Amino acid sequence: MYMGGEDHTWMKLTETGSQERGQANASDQQHNCVTDVNSVLREMSALLGELKVEVRYLREDNEAQAAKVKELELLRAEMDKLKQESQAQGGELITIKSRANITENQVEALKREAEVKRVAFSASLLGTGSQNIGPFNTHMPLVFKYVVSNIGNAYNSHTGSFTAPVRGAYHFEFYVYGHNSHPLGAVLVKNGEHIFIAYQHSTSPHSISSSNGVTLLLEVGDVVFLRLWINAWIFDNENRHSTFSGHLLFTM
Repeated sequence: MYMGGEDHTWMKLTETGSQERGQANASDQQHNCVTDVNSVLREMSALLGELKVEVRYLREDNEAQAAKVKELELLRAEMDKLKQESQAQGGELITIKSRANITENQVEALKREAEVKRVAFSASLLGTGSQNIGPFNTHMPLVFKYVVSNIGNAYNSHTGSFTAPVRGAYHFEFYVYGHNSHPLGAVLVKNGEHIFIAYQHSTSPHSISSSNGVTLLLEVGDVVFLRLWINAWIFDNENRHSTFSGHLLFTM
């Protein structure tokens, strides 16, 4: 088909314009694509920065948590140590208390022993007035009623008997006084056994007296007392002539 010169020129211009528009469109598309890529890169860069910050915070938080965990472990170890020390001290305290109780018991035992060791008494025959005791046709127990001292309360002023509170050596002394018209005599008795006698019989017009003493090994509960000798008498008044005394020398 034949075209005139003007038509051919217009067609070329048209093609050239189309090519230029196509190139412009392509350039615009390329520019838009680059812009999009840059935008994405900026977003990714910002996101990466945020991630880095978050990672740093997480790392710092983890380090802080690790430090706290380590501190807690140290505290737990210290608490365990203190608990063990407390238990050990509790055991030591129990031991100390036990020793203190033992010591206290020993002290109490020593006190009791010391109290038991303090045993002594002295008594005279009459509490008041003056009187002859006897004579009788049998042996009669003598009760020394006026008690001067009775340390340890081993002497009984109602029965006239001394009862040994502890095993040991005891010393006894007795003095009897009377008139010459009758024999004068008293015997020291241990658990019913005749031990020593104090006896006097004189035709002298004066008063007479006699005495004796003895050291005995006594067991706990042994009883010592004086008996009036058969057909004898003794006298006493406020001057305390007739007496009975005893004391513990030492325990055994």
